[in-house]
Amino acid sequence: MTQEPVRSESKQVVLVSGARPNLMKIAPVARALRKNPRFAVRLLHTGQHYDDEMAHRFFRDLGLERPDTDLGVGSLSHARQTAAIMERFDEHLDREGADLVVVVGDVNSTIACALTAVKRGILVAHVEAGLRSFDRAMPEEINRILTDAIAHFLFTTERSAGENLRREGIPEERVFFVGNVMVDTLLAHRERALAEPRASTRPPRGYALATFHRPSNVDRAEDLRRLVDILLDASLCIPIVFPVHPRTRERLERFDLLRPLAACGAIDLLPPQGYLAFLRLMAEARAVLTDSGGIQEETTALGIPCLTLRTTTERPITVEEGTNVVCGQDREKILAALDEALAGRGKAGRVPERWDGCAAERIAAVLDQKLSG
Repeated sequence: MTQEPVRSESKQVVLVSGARPNLMKIAPVARALRKNPRFAVRLLHTGQHYDDEMAHRFFRDLGLERPDTDLGVGSLSHARQTAAIMERFDEHLDREGADLVVVVGDVNSTIACALTAVKRGILVAHVEAGLRSFDRAMPEEINRILTDAIAHFLFTTERSAGENLRREGIPEERVFFVGNVMVDTLLAHRERALAEPRASTRPPRGYALATFHRPSNVDRAEDLRRLVDILLDASLCIPIVFPVHPRTRERLERFDLLRPLAACGAIDLLPPQGYLAFLRLMAEARAVLTDSGGIQEETTALGIPCLTLRTTTERPITVEEGTNVVCGQDREKILAALDEALAGRGKAGRVPERWDGCAAERIAAVLDQKLSG
């Protein structure tokens, strides 16, 4: 793409969020851009995550104003959701226009809004670009690859992401290694989170935290049953605090797997948590069992051992330098890694380069330079 930078005085910037984890990435970028009077920033939420109460808690926790626009798309199949977001976002751009659209992460909203903007000749920035699991069975992997192929400005969290983009033929002048905006948010809110009421009665360092929701783990009864059995086994070693994602709860109920968890006195089943409450749970855990990509990063930043319940990760730096061990659904590997963590021999890791709380400021500086003229 050879589009020239926009040269108007006031740059109309649309920040797109779709799923709740996007909000942790959008929040510091919004703050950094709003410090510069050259940017007129609008926050648009697609409604891909449609629980209004949970969305409100995340906006409140992160100090964000309610979005200027909510497309209200809701839950649909991947194709229909992507199409609905594109149609409604296109109508929004008809009414409001934009000079730059900023998308984050790898959800359907990311590719839908990026593609809509590019087809209208609007500049697109992708925050958290270049991450690859190399597993194209993951819908998120397709979203990442396609968004990176069409974005004008690609902001990466780790150096391996830049290497991935170079292999895919992305010109180096479009790629900027800025660090991790998720860590910006974590560092900005950690002290507030530790002052939150505890969501569980388990004492600090007296439990392991579990959370999983990906289709590969919960959509088939045999896979979900295997993870339930692993949690029950793990609870013999340490109590488990388990905030249950709505998708996971629905599958547990459908496959009649909720009762053994509820009957286990060493497993605390919690409703979904707001950002601050969950951050406190994570910061005070002995170990975390998860299939979330963002939590792999957050545990590395916190120095908490992380057991990833997937066979791949798009965030290799959390394994190479951080606290992450990729375990899949391998019972023996999971329990061995948990034993190591409880014995104090889990991966200590270190905080990766540029995970210092300043990523959003670097993004704002790049965009100020590229959109000025």
